[in-house]
Amino acid sequence: MADLKSLHKDAIPAALEKAERYRLLNEPGEAESICLDILHVDPQNQQAIVTLLLALTDRFTKGYGVSDTQIKELLGRIRDEYERAYYSGIFAERRAKAKLAQHTPGCRFQAYDLFRDAMDWFEKAEAIRPTGNDDALLRWNTCARIIERNKLVPREEEEPIEFPLE
Repeated sequence: MADLKSLHKDAIPAALEKAERYRLLNEPGEAESICLDILHVDPQNQQAIVTLLLALTDRFTKGYGVSDTQIKELLGRIRDEYERAYYSGIFAERRAKAKLAQHTPGCRFQAYDLFRDAMDWFEKAEAIRPTGNDDALLRWNTCARIIERNKLVPREEEEPIEFPLE
């Protein structure tokens, strides 16, 4: 592979705008590439970390293989506790929606578990949210409505098999 060219630090704000624009145009691969260029120059750029995380999770419904490990590593790099909890919820919610769309055996139970996980994260974020920010509450409500609309239920726990004593 050819050596990649380095972005100039002064170009980061415009590059972040381009990455967001590509996300909105439903081109997460382009947004991901731009964020990687930004993070090469400024590894702790919080906006690039969040945009990269969102670009990766945008790919869930496109059938791309996306590493949960990579997303969890990005979540660990988010400094703000509220944002880390909120985007952990976004990650679980988007994974749940992708699972629900698979229509494979067991996917509805997995989707339910992931939606509940997302709701737990959104509750954590809601508890520490900045004044006037109800984003986590809105996401929680969305998950609850999806669960209800799709009649998702938890997997029933199986009774343990008891063997008679001889």
